[in-house]
Amino acid sequence: MGKRILVLSATPRKGGNSERLCDQFIKGAREAGHQAEKVTLRERRIGYCAGCGTCYSQKSCIQRDDAPGIIEKMVAADVIVLATPVYFYSISAQLKTLIDRACAGYTRISGKEFYFILTAADNDPAALKPAVECLRGFTSCLRNAKERGILFGTGVWQLGDVDKTDLLGRALKMGREV
Repeated sequence: MGKRILVLSATPRKGGNSERLCDQFIKGAREAGHQAEKVTLRERRIGYCAGCGTCYSQKSCIQRDDAPGIIEKMVAADVIVLATPVYFYSISAQLKTLIDRACAGYTRISGKEFYFILTAADNDPAALKPAVECLRGFTSCLRNAKERGILFGTGVWQLGDVDKTDLLGRALKMGREV
């Protein structure tokens, strides 16, 4: 039986470059016999963490939105793909908001394999390093998290720029190799 893969697409732009890479990753993973689901964060209602600490005592968040359902999907997955465009050297607000809200259940997100997909207008992969460190800051708080791969989608700004590169093929291959 294949692995259960959850792809979290954090682009605010429909059909954006990072989302296109997510779709290719999923295609490759399914070709390899895995189950794969994409959650598009821009389509979900996720409020900011209020820092109230209620989740520590009640084990659930006081907010009633889509975050708990997504976190449950993270708990159930074997593999989690965090995909984001990079803005000002960091991850998108959509992904950061979800990560902050994972506080209510992060201790249950353990033993997962992680892949990171990042896109940016900058041509230098080193410019994406701060965003990678942000993602690693999250995964370092999880028990037995294993980073399995990073796809640096550099030099892609406008919609469709990813089509002019080898990135779609690399995302497909990464998905096949899960």
